[in-house]
Amino acid sequence: MPSSVVAHMNYYPETSTLRVTYTSGEIYDYLKVPAAIYDAMKQSWSKGKYLNTVIKGRFQYKKLNRET
Repeated sequence: MPSSVVAHMNYYPETSTLRVTYTSGEIYDYLKVPAAIYDAMKQSWSKGKYLNTVIKGRFQYKKLNRET
């Protein structure tokens, strides 16, 4: 289902990194995210709500430049 907050997301299992591109164009890598969390987010009805309640505040992150 399309999200009003999350434009796109990728998961890199070799580093357990979840990359989220927001609809604003901002890009964040969330670090050490278990694959099960990513899988649950993919299945979530509301990606933004899941991100806010399960990922933010729980996992370290770094903001990337938009062209990364």
